[in-house]
Amino acid sequence: MEILYSSTRGNGQKVTASQAILQGLAQDGGLFVPERIPAFDKTLQEMSMLSYQDTAYEVMKLLLTDFTEEELRNCIRNAYDEKFDTEQIVSLVQAKGAYYLELFHGKTIAFKDMALSVLPHLMITAARKNKAENEIVILTATSGDTGKAALAGFADVDGTKIMVFYPKNGVSPVQEKQMVTQKGRNVSVIGIEGNFDDAQSGVKKLFGDQKLAEHMAQKGYQFSSANSINIGRLVPQIVYYVYAYGQLLKEERIAEGQKINIVVPTGNFGNILAAFYAKQMGLPVAKLICASNENKVLVDFMQTGVYDRNREFILTSSPSMDILISSNLERLLYRVCGNDAQKNAQFMDQLKEQGTYCASALLAEIQNDFYGNCASQAECAAKIKNLYEDTGYVIDTHTAVASVVYDKYVEETKDENITLIASTASPFKFTRSVMTAIDQAYEMQEDFALVDALSAISNVSVPEAIEEIRTAPVLHTKVCKKEEMKQMVEEFLNL
Repeated sequence: MEILYSSTRGNGQKVTASQAILQGLAQDGGLFVPERIPAFDKTLQEMSMLSYQDTAYEVMKLLLTDFTEEELRNCIRNAYDEKFDTEQIVSLVQAKGAYYLELFHGKTIAFKDMALSVLPHLMITAARKNKAENEIVILTATSGDTGKAALAGFADVDGTKIMVFYPKNGVSPVQEKQMVTQKGRNVSVIGIEGNFDDAQSGVKKLFGDQKLAEHMAQKGYQFSSANSINIGRLVPQIVYYVYAYGQLLKEERIAEGQKINIVVPTGNFGNILAAFYAKQMGLPVAKLICASNENKVLVDFMQTGVYDRNREFILTSSPSMDILISSNLERLLYRVCGNDAQKNAQFMDQLKEQGTYCASALLAEIQNDFYGNCASQAECAAKIKNLYEDTGYVIDTHTAVASVVYDKYVEETKDENITLIASTASPFKFTRSVMTAIDQAYEMQEDFALVDALSAISNVSVPEAIEEIRTAPVLHTKVCKKEEMKQMVEEFLNL
């Protein structure tokens, strides 16, 4: 049965999956959500025998129903290929009582590759299906990883241009170097004087600018997004949770139907929402553990039902999670509101106008699925050091947030379920924070010396993504105020 998509803020518009992917954001500013969550049509035992690519097809076909089998398989085949440094696409590593799901084996060594390798193919296919004549302009805000993964996916893709805005002083040196060295005739990378929330709010404002949209249309352009506000980003993220469960089943670490916990370090709530959707589709999940850093707006919400972004924004050693406006939480709210778009729109209006809203009436239902807690930078540094000293396994700062919060969860609940921890980035992406956590003596070394030191102590080869930026020239140097983002778009497109 075909699944259509509607806005979380309810203007009544229903669109196909391909139309939702093309538009990125609904016209009323809401996010596209499926009208229902379909159930798996294969058993978990059957899926445990599939490759990552075949698992992706079995999951994605259920939600992207207007794509033909040939179209979808072609997108998947082009996405999950030798760009990944492991044939399995993801890896499972057991360490200290949990399974780390390594999602960083793609081209830019972060979990965003898992979805942004396939999104350009989905988008170009969607444009063809809908006879879109305009060139697609991907407009994206990044807290560090989405930007590079999107740039890598869309660079030199015909019929597209891509603009990435990032907080100038809010990403790691490696993350910034990855972005500002990006080649491609169709790419623009701009730092903004502000934080990620400023970049994300600016992008949403541009999406809602009707005069700009009309002007762009006259020139043959239309906006879309590579952020997780785009349903084409979210659907592929469901896949790796299903695949990981299948691998545990295949290796007889669990029995079919046995429930597992999933821990996700999250800022924008997309990655853990994908795990929630997997559970809704039939994945046996006991508890979804939401791990935050010191910007713990999500944890406070899960404990009180009050979402309040009126607080200090803290720059941490896990910059991809330095977020106070978690866009994808809107999709969860919509679902637990009983798909009440009007109620959901009220929450979003309150957030925009007052910076806060209260959804305490929904708290019991949310806590049924979710547990939230946070980790300080000191706790994360200690976790990186202790895990390395005890096992030789090195994790990055974001994965450390998840690992610390998992320890707190177990201590609090005594839950002994098999647990999957989403390892969202390679430690090579945050070498300074990782290496100084292991030994403060590394603090005086320069960034690429630290890369080599990390390779030596972890016995892992330096990823190609790092090697290629050692000597790469900086190609993007623009920095703007948040009020100048529209001007940057107009200049890039010659409007």
